[in-house]
Amino acid sequence: MSARWLKIALAVSVALNLFAVAAAVTTFVTRARVEAKVEAQNSPPRRTTFRQVLDQMNPAVRVRVRSTLHAAAEAAHPDFEQARAARREAVALSSQPDFDAAKVQALLDTSRAAEMRGRARLEAGAVQLLATLGPDDRKALAQMLSRRGGRNSRPASPPTSAPARAPAPVQ
Repeated sequence: MSARWLKIALAVSVALNLFAVAAAVTTFVTRARVEAKVEAQNSPPRRTTFRQVLDQMNPAVRVRVRSTLHAAAEAAHPDFEQARAARREAVALSSQPDFDAAKVQALLDTSRAAEMRGRARLEAGAVQLLATLGPDDRKALAQMLSRRGGRNSRPASPPTSAPARAPAPVQ
């Protein structure tokens, strides 16, 4: 075989190898995308929002649920306000030149305790409400006791009574 034919064979071999590598990489990337799409299609649907659950209930029960949860939210409102105020004060004190760690920690403890009191009131109101409902309504509303989800999975309450934003606990 002459040198020219060897060069041509080498070029063809390199081209085939590059094509094979490109095909393998494309297959790998495409397969990952396809698997992600299939997994997304097979995943359970998102939970319904609290409003959607209420809309599916008997109107008389719906009114009672809303008024009971609203009353629980109103009862918890001062606790959440106290929690937010204490947290704001702790943040303000943290940025001062003369930092008092003990006072900041006390304010954060106060904030956390107030938020827990507010949560306890909301949860107690929810449990009392659930005790008065039938099994189907109770099953539909049980998700409000879940700590997962966003605002839509929580009991209906005025926007001003939402708890102060804090990092979620690690479980």
